[in-house]
Amino acid sequence: MMVRSAGLLALTMFLLVTFSSVNAVERAELQLASVNAAVAYADADGLVYGKNADRPVPIASVTKLMTALVVMESGGPLTEWLEFRERHIPAPANAYTRIRKGSELKRADVLRIALMSSENFAAYTLARHHPGGYDAFVAAMNSRARELGMVNTTFVDPTGLSAENLSTAADLVRLVRAASKYPQIREYSTTRYFSAHFRQPRYRLAFGNTNVLVHRDSWGVGISKTGYLSEAGRCLVMLSQMGGKPVVTVLLDSLGTRSPMGDAGRIKRWLATGAGGSVAAAARAYERKKNAAYASSESATVSAN
Repeated sequence: MMVRSAGLLALTMFLLVTFSSVNAVERAELQLASVNAAVAYADADGLVYGKNADRPVPIASVTKLMTALVVMESGGPLTEWLEFRERHIPAPANAYTRIRKGSELKRADVLRIALMSSENFAAYTLARHHPGGYDAFVAAMNSRARELGMVNTTFVDPTGLSAENLSTAADLVRLVRAASKYPQIREYSTTRYFSAHFRQPRYRLAFGNTNVLVHRDSWGVGISKTGYLSEAGRCLVMLSQMGGKPVVTVLLDSLGTRSPMGDAGRIKRWLATGAGGSVAAAARAYERKKNAAYASSESATVSAN
């Protein structure tokens, strides 16, 4: 009987050691093309990985996630028809749109195309129809950021066309967690294709999602927002399934159009296998250049103060 018990104990210890070695992945240093990044489990505090995660940088159209959060929390009816009015202030950057001035679209669909297709005129229109108007909307964006503990974040417009919209990778993890509580934001930001039906006059426009990963079921994308400005580089913020767990990924300032997607794949493999991956020489050169520019800018700011 004692021999049998000793055998069971030895087997139990062997299984514990074996499963522990499988679960405790030995992770190499993660290699990313993005200059600034953060990775976190959506249901846990802190970061799993950070790369210049507390550096305030331009975030381009990732801004629209905060725009969506303010819209949802303001309580305006999603069925209300909103008019696309002439801009009352010049756009901070190129604001090309196919939407006709004076036409109308329901608030839900205005929000949808702002998120999924990064339609700048749509984001601007949502702010114009906020109680108190455009300026009150931008003030609400900053107020909500402070409430979320986004201490290194500043918004000056609701579209992300301004390079003065600044945040950090770590702050944006907080924003994704807050936005994910709204089913509408989850649905609208991950809609693959959408046909918007306008009125006055009646016409229709087709829109597609700017994140190719939402089209891949294996990623289980729950929230998505891309962004681009010359000052911000290519950006991607996403909530997706990695290894059966909800993971927040924030990638800011990448060189190429495909770089954030490649980084997302490297993160997924890193979490699963511990493989650090590799990035192209051009991406490394870009990172060195941008880090030098950030350091120079920070030095100039300190000297000015």
